[in-house]
Amino acid sequence: MNDLVAFATLVQALDPWRAHLIFIGGWAHRVHRLDPRANLLDYQAVFTKDSDLAFANQAPLEGDIRAALIGRGFKEELAGEFRPPAAHYALGDKASGFYAEFLTPLAGSGYKRSGEPDATMAAAGISAQKIRHLDILLVDPWVIAVGPDHAIPLPASVDIRVVNPLCFMVQKFLIQKDRSAGKRAQDLLYIHDTLQAFANLLPEFNASWHRTVKPQLEQYGGHAKLVQRAADEAFAMIDDTIRTAVRIPQDRSIDPEEFRLTCQISFERIFESPLRCRP
Repeated sequence: MNDLVAFATLVQALDPWRAHLIFIGGWAHRVHRLDPRANLLDYQAVFTKDSDLAFANQAPLEGDIRAALIGRGFKEELAGEFRPPAAHYALGDKASGFYAEFLTPLAGSGYKRSGEPDATMAAAGISAQKIRHLDILLVDPWVIAVGPDHAIPLPASVDIRVVNPLCFMVQKFLIQKDRSAGKRAQDLLYIHDTLQAFANLLPEFNASWHRTVKPQLEQYGGHAKLVQRAADEAFAMIDDTIRTAVRIPQDRSIDPEEFRLTCQISFERIFESPLRCRP
């Protein structure tokens, strides 16, 4: 199944819950390019087969999302011994590989009072995985139109909520210590490409960092400094992670030093005092 057809099918299935669900993963990165503020880039977005959607623990999800997905041809696949089991919702055969997963923030120790892992929760008929550091992805989401104008086969244009690009990048630094070497490299590529797509919005990202994102991170235990330190370290020099990142795309050649400098200079502008941020 064509990936755009699969994505359109997911958007249609989730239409009643659009106000509460935020696209946060690789598909969010692809949809970012449809925002009118995004630069036109001459290379393809990083490809992903899965679509991650996030919602707040207390979001008033009503109805039956599972039934809506199954009604559109998705199959629920359960795994693990958690209660409820972890789930993803697959569309098409294994070759197409398109599936959706639902995620919600994990707070506290990660264990229930019974001693069981606090890894999943049930909501509106689906099973969602609880993930640490997900909260920041729910902050100040963007609304982006998707539809026929962008080759997405929907009957008409639809507004969906998508993770704020700045929060998308920030969360990559929060989770990096838990990622494999390959995933860390992929995360840096996502960051680099996001910065290129929105290079003209660095002053806006700077204002958003100081006004919204940094205060939210401080509520989570001083994570703003962690993010700034991680960004500094990630792009201080060309290392194996950057070398791996620039080799991931098959449709372009990226100079490692250009990659490093693009990210280093961009984050310097994002984090600097708002009074000093250049237009």
